[in-house]
Amino acid sequence: MKRLIQYTAVGMMALIVGFTACKPDPSFEVTPPGPDISFNVPGGWPAPYYSFQQNTLTPAGFELGRKLFFDGRLARDNQTSCATCHQPAGAFAQFDHAISHGVDDKLGTRNSPAIFNMNWHTSFFWDGGVNHLESQPINPIENPVEMDETIPNIIAKLNADAKYKSMFKAAFGDEEVTSQRIFKAMAQFMGMLVSSNSKYDKYMRGEGGVTLTAAEQNGLQVFKQNCASCHKEPLFTDFSFRNNGLKPSIVNDSGRGHITRRAEDLYKFKVPSLRNLKYTYPYMHDGRAQTLEDVLNHYERNIHQSPTLDPLLQSGIVLTAQQRSDLLAFLNTLNDEEFVKDERFKEVQ
Repeated sequence: MKRLIQYTAVGMMALIVGFTACKPDPSFEVTPPGPDISFNVPGGWPAPYYSFQQNTLTPAGFELGRKLFFDGRLARDNQTSCATCHQPAGAFAQFDHAISHGVDDKLGTRNSPAIFNMNWHTSFFWDGGVNHLESQPINPIENPVEMDETIPNIIAKLNADAKYKSMFKAAFGDEEVTSQRIFKAMAQFMGMLVSSNSKYDKYMRGEGGVTLTAAEQNGLQVFKQNCASCHKEPLFTDFSFRNNGLKPSIVNDSGRGHITRRAEDLYKFKVPSLRNLKYTYPYMHDGRAQTLEDVLNHYERNIHQSPTLDPLLQSGIVLTAQQRSDLLAFLNTLNDEEFVKDERFKEVQ
């Protein structure tokens, strides 16, 4: 009898084990890790002007800002987004367009500037007409040849979208859509557009054994002797406004003078960064230079003399053929392929 009980118990255990082994595991979803949404000042860089102290950077705020940046509904035609003129593959410039193309394919008068490392800027646009990152988007939104829309219309569009309302709640605690929240979210996205992983950056950090070739090393010296006064390392701009000797076109764009209304600021434009030149052609405030060779030709022999011409350019910049070649080799080390391919900064369908 005792042995029978033992056999019965063993049999039942086998059945239980067999049943358990055949039963599928309960279903569950593995949530993949989200993108890294943290702002860090690269080593050796100055402190940024905009630091998220009054606009706490969060994954939800960043995601909302990214969606807004790529959304054509911020424009009158519901098609022209911020990314139309600031394309990720072009280091957030409108590559291969001399001047911006807006709603109804209307043409502006200036080349769309690249928008990376924005937290270090103290002003925005070629003329410095806006002095705060959170105020920057309203200009293209309301410009009649760019997005040609009004903030009340945008708020109405977003309020009609349940997805947006849930995103505003995730980012700000409730579903209310306001202009301040729109611009704060966009500032979180744009402020994260940090380009700091070019060959030059890795060389300066002593990272991964990266070295510069002899031509690149020579080009760095040519750069320091001829260009660094305006294009200051490591951001490769000093954020100043200068007349670089471009002869005014038929548009007669007065540049900084348009903002300050001072004669001494006529035809001065913001010094652009030399980072990512591979992706941001054409060059100059009106896109008149198709290649970097065209840029160097301008500084060598096409300087237009005028009362506000930068004193550093009175005699132009004359380089030998070898210096030119080396300088171009160095400038190529400033291209950040990781930045233009960063999935965090692309549109999410």
